[in-house]
This record gives sequence, structure tokens and C-alpha cells, in this order.
Amino acid sequence: MNKALALSLILLAGAVQFGQDLQHEAVPINIEVPVRVFDGDRFVDTLTIEDFEVFEDGTRQEIAAVYLVKKTEIQREESELPRDTARQVFSPQVARHFVLLFEIQEYLPKLGEAVKYFFEEVLQPGDTLSAVTPLKTYHFKDEAFTKMSKAAMAEQLISKLKKDTKIANAEYWSLSREVEDLMASTGIFSSGVGGSEMIALKDMMLRLEQLRYVEEKNLKSFSDYLRTKDGQKNVFLFYQKEVLPQMSTQALMDASSGNPSNPGVLFDLMDLYDFYRRDITFDVKLIKRLFSDSSITIHFLYLTRISSRELDAQRMQSLLSLGLTYVEQSEDIFSAFNEVAEATGGYTSSSNNAMDAFKKAVEASENYYLLYYRPQAYRADGRFRTIKVRVKGRSYRVLHRSGYLAD
Repeated sequence: MNKALALSLILLAGAVQFGQDLQHEAVPINIEVPVRVFDGDRFVDTLTIEDFEVFEDGTRQEIAAVYLVKKTEIQREESELPRDTARQVFSPQVARHFVLLFEIQEYLPKLGEAVKYFFEEVLQPGDTLSAVTPLKTYHFKDEAFTKMSKAAMAEQLISKLKKDTKIANAEYWSLSREVEDLMASTGIFSSGVGGSEMIALKDMMLRLEQLRYVEEKNLKSFSDYLRTKDGQKNVFLFYQKEVLPQMSTQALMDASSGNPSNPGVLFDLMDLYDFYRRDITFDVKLIKRLFSDSSITIHFLYLTRISSRELDAQRMQSLLSLGLTYVEQSEDIFSAFNEVAEATGGYTSSSNNAMDAFKKAVEASENYYLLYYRPQAYRADGRFRTIKVRVKGRSYRVLHRSGYLAD
């Protein structure tokens, strides 16, 4: 499954080329920080430049300008410079590039509602959009907006999402069923536990894990690609809760007690649990810094509704009678992407309703302040500089990127 995500990110990233600096000039460095301030769930839009404090690596910095932005319009601005001069110096970019990223095992109707809402209520002329399904990446070009209605584009994306999700997860579901069948066979839960069955089961579990990997190099390429985009880059990651078949504790004990001639059976079976632990195949700290440095805002929408395949009560009861159960396997990846979202100043949600979670994330993304400051004694040494923004004298919830690379 995540193998498809890795492929999609590669396709989305494409080839990125960087020019070389032929001249080195001492020019002022302006650091831009999109900031979202909330009182509960309400965005606070009454703050002025005097209300903010910004710290870099713990040292307080002088704020040079603050812009209040709603959607793509600058509604209020304050600066130490005259307005026209400030616009030239800081050049606030309010264009929007959206990425809808679907990491799901099954299409959910609420996802379709979210897609329709996005096209009808969010997308505006001048916005750009990429959509990443579990199988492919789709770029919506400017001419598409003149040739098709928003409703038609929404239906087209929904159709592709349904099809791609089914195709991409076919191997995942097939392997899950094979694991069920083998675990429920007498070769696993009786005194006949054999080496060949154990090897086969471990191989299946390993293949399931490999389908769920998120590779670091693909996340880096994704960051590099979005870095080239001007304006505000909002990624909405829909991540569906994952479950996998697992032997119940009682089944493990029964298998061990049923094979007294081989006391190692219990340990062999317990060892299978290692394959259920989600392996984070990327450096979370590094990815947090890369996405933060690229001014990419990740909104992480964790969908707690699992596939209807696991919600079949009759089938679940049958599996339990065979000593099998389904357990969640998303804890580590949830923690990792939650940290990435927090480091980029994004919105996070854990919800059974994809539409409700998406709507709240969109509302959070459309209202923000652009804060600018010039670092004291800036040095291009490649180090990561941490940023902390506060609102004086208030306990508001403040979201912003965690820092930048001084390069």
C-alpha cells in the first residue's frame, strides 16, 4: 500500500533542477513565517504587529512586517517601511498550491463529499492542484479549469480515486486473506506447527509490511518538488486507520501448550508480532526540518473508520472462533505524520468523518498571518534554525513552521 504512496510521490516530484549561484552578494535575509492563531477552534484575526513575538534559536528577533491573509487576499498589513516599499522588499506570496494525498485502503463516501466540497467551495482561479491516489498522481492544468466545470472535475477525480484505490490495494487485501487462512489452519494452531508454515507466514507478513512502507528518499523528493512552487503550499494527507490479522493471546498459549515437544513454539509465534510493528523507514526529525524549511504545510487527517471488510460482524465472529483478531497497526505512522504536521504549522485531526475533518482543515488553512523578520547575525552555515512565535500575554494556540535551514 505505501509502496503505491512512494511511487506516487516520485511521480509528483518529477525532475527538479537547481541553478547555481554565480555571484555572491550580501543581501538582507527576510524569513517568512505563516502563522495561524486560534482561540479554541476560532481563528483570531484581530492581532497587530505589536501582539507578536518571534524567537530564533531562543533569541528574540525584530519583526519587520505582518500581513493578515484570508484565502488569497491581504486584508491588513503593517510594516516598518512604507506600503509600496514593503511589498517590494517582502513580496508576500499568497498564491496557493494544493495537494490532496490519499493514503487509504478503501474508498469512503465521505471522501467523495470532501472532494466535491474542495472543488465547489475552496478552489479558486489561480490555484493549482495535484491529487495523489494510492496508485497515481494527477495534475490539474490551467486549461482544465476553462474546459470543464468544477462539478465535472470533482466527479472525474472521485472516479479515479475509487478505481485506483481498488487496484492499488488488491495485493494488500489478497495477502491479508492468505494470512488469515494460514493462521487459521491446523498447521498453525495445533501440535502440528511446522517450520514450513512458520516460514510462509513470516514471508506473508513481511510482504504486507513492505506494501506499507514510506520511503525517506521519496519524501525528500516530494519536499524538493513543492519547494519550487511559489506561494502557500497546503498538503491534505488523508490517512486511513490500518488493521491486520493477528493471533489472540489465548490462541498463542493454546498453540504452545498443544506442542509440549517443542517449547520454542510460543517464542516462534510471538516473534511473528515483530512483523506487525510499523517500521518508520524515514528519519522523522530530518523530514520535519525539510518540510518546514520548504514552507510546506501538512494537514494530517487520520481517518478512524476502518474498511467495511473488517466491519462485517459475522465474519469477525468467525475469525475470533479460530483464534484470530484484527488489531490497529497505524500507531507509529500516526505519531510520525502528526509530528510532521505540527512542525509545518498544519492542522491535525483524528475523525471518523473525512468530510468534517477536511472542512476544518481547509478553514484553518485559509486564514493566516504572514510574519517577516530579519535574523540577527545571519550565517549561511547549513544549520537548522528553530523558530518560535508567541502572542504576548495570551494563551492562544499558535501554529507555524518550526524553522528553516540557513543555506
